[in-house]
Amino acid sequence: MKISISMYSLNTTVKKEGWTVVDFIEYAKGLSLDGVELLDIYWKSKAKDQEIIQVIEAIRNNNLQVSAYDVTNNFVKESSKERALEVAKVEEGIRIAKQLGTSIVRVFCGDLHENVTYDEGQEWIVEGLKKSAILAEQEQIYLAVENHGLLAGKSRQVDEIIRKVGSPYVKSTFDAGNSLLVHEKPQDAFDLLKNEIVHVHFKDFREKKQSEPTSGFRSTLGVELIGTVPGDGQVDLPYIVEGLKEINYDGWLSIEYEGIKDDKSSNEKAVQRLRSLLG
Repeated sequence: MKISISMYSLNTTVKKEGWTVVDFIEYAKGLSLDGVELLDIYWKSKAKDQEIIQVIEAIRNNNLQVSAYDVTNNFVKESSKERALEVAKVEEGIRIAKQLGTSIVRVFCGDLHENVTYDEGQEWIVEGLKKSAILAEQEQIYLAVENHGLLAGKSRQVDEIIRKVGSPYVKSTFDAGNSLLVHEKPQDAFDLLKNEIVHVHFKDFREKKQSEPTSGFRSTLGVELIGTVPGDGQVDLPYIVEGLKEINYDGWLSIEYEGIKDDKSSNEKAVQRLRSLLG
């Protein structure tokens, strides 16, 4: 298994210091990682061509790989025109992933909102993924659905969506931490999705203490969770890593820190923790 870090793990620093994608890549190289996970939200301009060329050069110069390219799509739109724009966003992500040399595009599904039923939302998600999968299959790029939100937060929801789409190139980004936000044991979520996993987010949360003034992430039952260095929270990470070994997973483990402490030092600890678990 190879170790990567998501640019989102450094989101506070990225915003505070105005990092470009190349700045992040150079930081990641200092951690002696195998790769980096990049996101569509961090491009500085809409015309990405020149930035992509610079990123490809930085990846090559720093002897890294791109583990995944993340698209922040949302298929739960009420008009067919809006949904078509979301498909186009994913298709652009597939083309960029191809340029960056990764076979993984992390995708979202979308979330429930007023006037949309669960069945309607899922129907639009499946429709969007089926359309996006046409290009994904042609380019041999996996669309890796992250367990995220109310329509795809639980493992059974992700599993049902993958089965309904029915494409060999629509699989799972398994996010261990996100399971806690929908009150599902990460071990149970992993066991259900393990045969669909092509990408892993190495993430963890803990319950917020009453004395803490900061705000965290609210679960579906209103419990407030705070991001932690993986291993300091409620996720049984050794179980996940050992389970991946058992199924001979040889893909990416990508660190995604979403805590309140200094993100540079927290990510450095996370890398050490993951290396220790891998042995």
